[in-house]
Amino acid sequence: MNGTDERVTESRRARFDSVHKWAATLAAVVALAFSIYNFAELQQKPRIDLTLPHLLRIGEVDNGIAFEIQPTVSTRFKTQDVEVIRDAHLQLTPVGSLSSLRKPIFYWHESGTYVYDPTSDQINYHWASDPAPFIVSQDKPQQPTLNFWADNWTFQPGRYEGSLQLSRSENRSPLIKKFCLIVSKKSADEFHGAGPRQIFFFRDDLPKFRSSVKSPNCYRRETD
Repeated sequence: MNGTDERVTESRRARFDSVHKWAATLAAVVALAFSIYNFAELQQKPRIDLTLPHLLRIGEVDNGIAFEIQPTVSTRFKTQDVEVIRDAHLQLTPVGSLSSLRKPIFYWHESGTYVYDPTSDQINYHWASDPAPFIVSQDKPQQPTLNFWADNWTFQPGRYEGSLQLSRSENRSPLIKKFCLIVSKKSADEFHGAGPRQIFFFRDDLPKFRSSVKSPNCYRRETD
């Protein structure tokens, strides 16, 4: 190998070493950036999603009504912190032809669960907990059945605008989901003639209402 070839080889080796060092440095910088990003994400407060179910359970109890709703409260992001849901509030406002009626005043009575009994082929409600704060994290989503009561009130046929509000810790803004409920005269008569603690289902995903009514996403009785 002559002197010219040696100089060419050394020049190529120098360029290779330089590129290799820059590539290694760039990889280290990228890895550091990802580490900083992941650390920052872990330090953030969890971002909570509130989703309403497709089914509501409503029935008469004592001189008022019981309104049961099972939301899904979850987070899709991994953090070192957890979210505490401190309280739950339900509002229901008569609208349209019912706007002159007074609103029910709901309070969180308890949380429950429904258990299937294969012997009787029935789904039975059981008390699960008193109204109390609960924790939400990525590995611990929650689906509590929240049982709200309103005393000295009952449904009249018409439309209602509702909202579920979950209060969070550290003065953070509450989670709020709105919905609408339509009670037909048939459903109201059925409701008023029912026995104590009989439960009626209202759904917002019934195919027969999707294209035939003005408010296809409202909760309705499937027997309407």
